[in-house]
Amino acid sequence: MKYLLWLLKAAIFFTLFAFALNNQQSATVHFFFGTQWTAPLVLVVLSAFALGLIVGVLGMVPRWWHHRNAARRTPAGPPTAATPAPATLPPSETEAALAQSPLHGI
Repeated sequence: MKYLLWLLKAAIFFTLFAFALNNQQSATVHFFFGTQWTAPLVLVVLSAFALGLIVGVLGMVPRWWHHRNAARRTPAGPPTAATPAPATLPPSETEAALAQSPLHGI
């Protein structure tokens, strides 16, 4: 399994390397107000990919913080006699507990 994983990584690397070698021609990206950037096509694609990653991560940070704080507020460990497990609650109380739970939902 370890060798198969290394083989997959090598295949991905050589595919991306061949992509970079085949796309060395210049590309011009036109920004606002007449500014432009001329660079090899592979750098333009790599920059767009990196910018997309950064925007995606920055978009997820508030949700990560929210879930991290919610997990920090949740008591750890198995339920005790003072806090029965949700499976032992009547259906009406289970629905009410799930509706008030800050950990789930979008």
